[in-house]
Order: sequence, then C-alpha cells, then structure tokens
Amino acid sequence: MDMMTLWHLTGWEFAALAFAALLVGFSKTAVSGANTVSLAIFAAMLPARASTGVLLPILIAGDVLAVLTYRRHAHWPTLWRLFPAVAAGVVVGTFFLMRADDEAVGTSIGAILLLMAAVTVWRRRAADRAAQAAVDGEGEPRERSGPEEVPSRAGRIKARSYGVLGGFTTMVANAGGPVMSLYLLSAGFRKLGFLGTSAFFFLIVNTSKVPFSVGLGLIDAESLLLDAALVLFVVPGALLGKWAVSRINQRLFEHLVIAATVVGGVQLLVR
Repeated sequence: MDMMTLWHLTGWEFAALAFAALLVGFSKTAVSGANTVSLAIFAAMLPARASTGVLLPILIAGDVLAVLTYRRHAHWPTLWRLFPAVAAGVVVGTFFLMRADDEAVGTSIGAILLLMAAVTVWRRRAADRAAQAAVDGEGEPRERSGPEEVPSRAGRIKARSYGVLGGFTTMVANAGGPVMSLYLLSAGFRKLGFLGTSAFFFLIVNTSKVPFSVGLGLIDAESLLLDAALVLFVVPGALLGKWAVSRINQRLFEHLVIAATVVGGVQLLVR
C-alpha cells in the first residue's frame, strides 16, 4: 500500500495523528462529529486513500469504548431500519474506491468534509428550533432513548436515503458520522439515546467494512502497525469524553469543529 509507515513519520506527524486518535475517542463518547477533524488530519498526514484504511481500526476501537459506555441506551428498531440501506451505500462506496485514484479520493474527502460542515450547521439550527419549540410548548424536553412514534412511509424513505448516503460516505471517507447525527436528531433522539444508538450503529458498520478495506489493500500489516501505536490514544480521549459529556459547552465546540472541518476540506481540495 502506498503510505508512510510508522518509521517514516516525523515526530510532528506522529503527534498530529496521535491527537487525531484522541479526538476519535472523544467524539465517540461525547460530541459526535469531532472525528471529522481526525479525518482531515489523517488525510493530510498520509496519502488520502491509505488514510481511510489506517483510520478504520482506530474508529472501531472508539466504537467499542462507546458501546461499553452507552450500551443500555441503544434503540434497535431504528438500527434495523437503517442497516439494509447502509449496506447498499457501502457497496457503492467500495466500487468507487476500486476505480478512484489517490487524487480522486482526496478530492472526494475534501468535498465530503465541506458538505458535512454544512450539514452540521443545518443540524444545529434545526435542533435549536426544535428545542425552543419544546420549551415554549411543554417545558424542558424529557430524555428518552429513541423516537416513540411508529415510522411513516415518509420516515422509512428518509431512513433509506440517509442510510445509503451514510454507507457511501463512511466507506469512502469514514465520514458517515455527521450524516447519521443529522438523521438521529431529526428522528427525535435525545442525548443518551443518540449516543447509545450511534455507538452500536458505527461498531457494526465499521466492523463490516473491514473485509472490503482488506480486499482493496487499504488495511495491511504496515497500516496495522501504525494503528497499534495510535490506538493507545483513543482510550484517554474516550475517558475525557465520558467526563465532559455533561459539562462541555456544546455550541463553542461545534463552532471549532466546523471551522477545523472547513479548513481541512479546503486543504484537501487545493492540495
């Protein structure tokens, strides 16, 4: 695989990747979407195509920690509705990677990052409007694990659309997080249900991507050696996220995430 090995990285490059791995752990247990910054860092430090294979095992490690933390809050009916469409999106993304070169993948990741930044802004504004409506109508909205209503036909179509897009973006660029975040919030999930459902979702989806990534040559012995050195930084990030989830200033952090994502996306598009 065309990539820098652990031994070819400079100290600053390894430090950047270690920080990105820490952000993965943090995003899995606190603020979903922070790993878009990790994606930008990995794609900047490594060849764009190879970066997706290196990042995948690190994401899985974060998913395992998130499941251990929030496993009681998953909403399985939502997961079962999403999985078939996500599988279709993963297959489409696999065919894209079979034909795309490193430049095309890098451009795609940059474009996806900018799209996800726009999605995040839309998501936050929609959530703010929904929260204000709940406060005006019924007081503070109560915490729940998932939507209570039986999904309508429109709801099933929405789940399939988000599922295909999420499967494609997660296969091509490990960037399905913002897509699924928008879907879960629009479906009425509150904090704990959101974290528990997304934890199981990404553990299952990311694990299912491993055979495809191995077949495409994105994961091999060299990439796993680099993963072994970086995965240690996921644990403190996850612990920090668990501590901060009820304390963090969400609005400020999302502003920082969006800014960093835009910078990373632009950098990949012009590189």
